[in-house]
Parts: sequence; structure tokens; C-alpha cells
Amino acid sequence: MKVRYRAAAGVAVLAMAVAACGGGGGAAKKPSAEQSQQAQQQMAETPAININALPYEQVKDGGTLTLAVGQWPSQWNGNHVDGNQADTADMLDPIMPQLMVSDEGANFTANPDYLTDVKNDLSSGKQVVTYTLSDKATWSDGTPITWKDLEAAWKANNGKNKKFKPASTDGWDRIESVTKGDTDKVAIVTYAKPYPEWMGQFSRSPHLYPAKYMETPDAYEKDYLQKIPVTAGPFKVEKIDEGTKTLTLVRDDKWWGKKAKLDKVIFRTIDSPEAQVNAFANGELDGVEIPSGAPAELKRAKEVPNADIRKALSPNWRHITVNNQSEFLKDKSVRQAVAYAINRDAITQSDLKDMDWPLQTLGNHVFMNNHKGYVDNSGDLGKYNVEKAKQLLDAAGWKQEGEYRKKDGKEFDLSFVIPSATPVSQSEGELVQAMLKEAGIKVNIRPVPLDKFFNDYIIKGDFDLVPFSWIGTPLPIGGLAQIYKTGSESNFPKSNDPAVDAAIDAAVDEMDPAKAIEKANAADKLIWDLVHTIPLYQRPDIQATKKTLANWGARGYKSLDYSVIGFTG
Repeated sequence: MKVRYRAAAGVAVLAMAVAACGGGGGAAKKPSAEQSQQAQQQMAETPAININALPYEQVKDGGTLTLAVGQWPSQWNGNHVDGNQADTADMLDPIMPQLMVSDEGANFTANPDYLTDVKNDLSSGKQVVTYTLSDKATWSDGTPITWKDLEAAWKANNGKNKKFKPASTDGWDRIESVTKGDTDKVAIVTYAKPYPEWMGQFSRSPHLYPAKYMETPDAYEKDYLQKIPVTAGPFKVEKIDEGTKTLTLVRDDKWWGKKAKLDKVIFRTIDSPEAQVNAFANGELDGVEIPSGAPAELKRAKEVPNADIRKALSPNWRHITVNNQSEFLKDKSVRQAVAYAINRDAITQSDLKDMDWPLQTLGNHVFMNNHKGYVDNSGDLGKYNVEKAKQLLDAAGWKQEGEYRKKDGKEFDLSFVIPSATPVSQSEGELVQAMLKEAGIKVNIRPVPLDKFFNDYIIKGDFDLVPFSWIGTPLPIGGLAQIYKTGSESNFPKSNDPAVDAAIDAAVDEMDPAKAIEKANAADKLIWDLVHTIPLYQRPDIQATKKTLANWGARGYKSLDYSVIGFTG
């Protein structure tokens, strides 16, 4: 199962699954050259997309698609830091606008359901993006979708008014103005500083919302809290059931685009991967994600009659976030000691064992193993070295006294926060606990309520170490400012390093794609040195579906079009 947290750059997810428990640092050896070659071969053979893509005409009319989500949201405003969950984004996809959409190659184009044209012009010396909205594009309350909706999104998310709490200000803070063009249907967005990844704005990260629900901090906070008052997509809300944590969507007959093939889409909250796969096996679900560390669930799903296992490479990755502001971890050399004492290969092999997925550790915070920009920037810090960890701790004044280290009479005691009922996180905690004990660091595994994990613990910084996954987008460089820059709401470790900030700005400012990759990798090296986050591996995108389900599955970088999703029989 997964708990997902969405943002402009990515979505945080908590993969919940069963993972084999292991011992300490010796639980796994570094993969041999042969194993690494096999992993690279597996990576090369894994497709970029696997959704049983079929033309609209070959999908039958009618039917109900029932899917599972891992975490039920309270905040349905996906711009808000509390609404930045990937499960929430998944449920909003059929009902809220995405002005730009991406294909499996991470190429963006205007979404013809909402835009008739989009132009990115640099001729004036400034970047000016002009969106021409479809005359048919209308909110479900009858209000036309206009330039004012884009203006309201900019003003709410640009960080100037601190009463708004956006998941990310990245890109929004570069916009100088959003003005009306020839008509209300033309929005002219002018950037004070160039923004190469402008395509991700007014899209899924986050979706576009009506201006009146974004214009004030109070509306931004409350109008989509436990409710979805207005939509604009091929589906509309029939019912939000807080008791059963179920969202039911029905075809919107006012939709101006292609008539949706499905009659209904139902999202059910189910707490564990085992329960999700059981529901799939019993015919209660039409598709289910098989997360990392769930070999039993993968095996069970394969045994379901007429099931299809769809796998693809995706921009999603598993990691451990390290709180840079905790009393034990404020010293960078101590964080580096923690990094040295964690055997990333052991955790990767434990989580991915028997998952039919490449056993390849990730060496980058920005680019995935299969991305053209990928370079292993982990250096020495990415290598398990408990003796180096001990040396750094000694130098920092943390002296071994018995089982654990102490400084000024205080024991080195870290809190490893995990969501309850998440076996893969529990297993990761036990592995880290054993590894850090070898360096003299005590680790307490601290389960917290699943539905409060992000909002009450990660966002508030109530942790020392915490494992979850970022669900990325086709625009990875934009994620640098969101996740790692000082002051960002999604910089959960609350790191503060001017050199990192400057390197991020240089990467995000760069309009030349090749140079932007170079600069992003330069920033990544500094992020490794900072020990903001310890990358583990590129997360599997494995979906078990009914064979008859078309245009849904392991989508990789592609935006899903819910008007063409349906069944073939």
C-alpha cells in the first residue's frame, strides 16, 4: 500500500508492504559486478509505459472502475501543503483540470480539453507564456474557466502572503504577472526570471482550481477541506463518504470533451497491501499497486485468474529523510556519520527481494537510474563504512559508553518514525536500528497513526529519521527547490545551506537543457554532502489489473486520460 504526498516537484509516498527483516550492516554485501550488470539489463528491459493502450473506439461504453488508495485525505486542495498527497492527486485527476499533459517520454503538450493554444515566447527578453483557454472550458458551477483562475493560483502559491501554505512556491515565485489577453479566455503569464519547467504549472502539480476558492487564505485553507465543491473534468463527484473513506465519481454529462467511457469511478481506502490484493483477488478492485517489499502480494496477484501484471519505469524513489534541525543531527558531520553507518544496498535488497525489479541502489536525488541525466553522485557518503562513521562521531564528541554513545551525559537516541501497519517501513526501521547500533547510535522505531503521518509528523518536523517515497514528475529539476531549498514547505528536514540554495537556483534558472542537467548534478553533490535525504532506490511501478482494463496501469511519466479509460469486455 502507499500513502502519498504530492507536490509541484513530486509526491511523497509511503510504500506499505511486507519486507524481509535483516540484520545489521552485514545483512547484504555490495552487489557484484555481475549482479549490477543484471540489474542494468533488467532496467533496460523494463518499459517506459504499460497501460494496455487502446484507441477510444475499441473501449466499450459503460462500467465501473474501482481502485484503492492508501491514505484518505482531509484537504482536497492539492496546492496546499496538507493536500500534497499522491493519492489525492490520483483521485483529482478525473475531475480537475490539467492544462498541460505529458507522454511516456516526458514530453509536454497542451491539453486540448482545456487549451486551444499555448505559446512560450522569449523574444522580448523576458519569458512570456500565453495560454488560450477553450471557450467550452467551464467549472461545474457554470462559471467559465478564465485567466483569473491562473492569476489566483499564482498569487496564492508565490510565497508573498505567508498566510497561504503552498506545498511549493517553485516557479510561482518567478512569475511577475498574470494578465488578461484579448479576452477572458487568454492568460498572459510573464516571468521575472526564466523558468524552464513552466509546463508543470497549472497542471497536475497542482491541478487548476476556481479563483474564488484560491483568492483568500481562508478559502484556500477551508473551501476544499473535506469537500470538493467545484470540478471540471470528464467525471464529477457523486459522493464523498467519510465513514467508509470512499470517493465515488460519475460521468459528468456537462463535460465538453470526449464522453467518458466509464459510468463511474470509485476510490476505496484500504490500509494494507495484503488487504488490497485480497480485494483485487476477490474481484472488488479492478487494479491495484504492488509496492516495493511485497513479494507475497506480487505472487498472489499473479495467481489471480485473468490478471495482468503491468510494470514500467517511473520517476518515483524511496529514501530516508534526515531531520537537519533535530538536537542530535544539527551537526553535518554527525549526519554524515549516520549516512556512512547505513548500508543502502542491504535495505534495497531487502525491500526489492523477489519483486522482479532491478536491485539497483540510487545515487542521485534528482534523476532516476534510467534518466539521461543520471550520474551516481553519492561518492564516499553512499558507501557503507561503519569505521568512518565511528571516527566522525568520536570527533564530534559522541563517545562510546557501553552499548551506545553519549555526549554531555546524554545518550545518542534517534527516533525513526514510521506509519503504523506498514511492514516495509517497520523492516527498514529494524535494519537501520541494527546498522546504527554497530556505530553506537540508539534508534527507537516510533509507529504513528497512518492518517497523521505526514501532516502531524513529517510536515511538523517531529522525527529524526523517516522513510517514505517521492512520487516524481516528468520535470525533475523543478523538484530541487521544492524539496531542498531553504524555506520551502516541502523541505521537511528544514535544511538551510546558502551554497545548496545557490546551486539550486543556477539549475532551475538554466534554459539550456544539457546545461541544466549539469547544474542539477552539481546541486545534487552538495545535497549528498548536506545529508538532507539518503536515497535508496528507484521505486517499482507495478500494477496488477484485470486484463480487460484499457488505458490504465503502470504509466511512468504519462498523464492519464480518464475519458478513454475503460474495459474491452
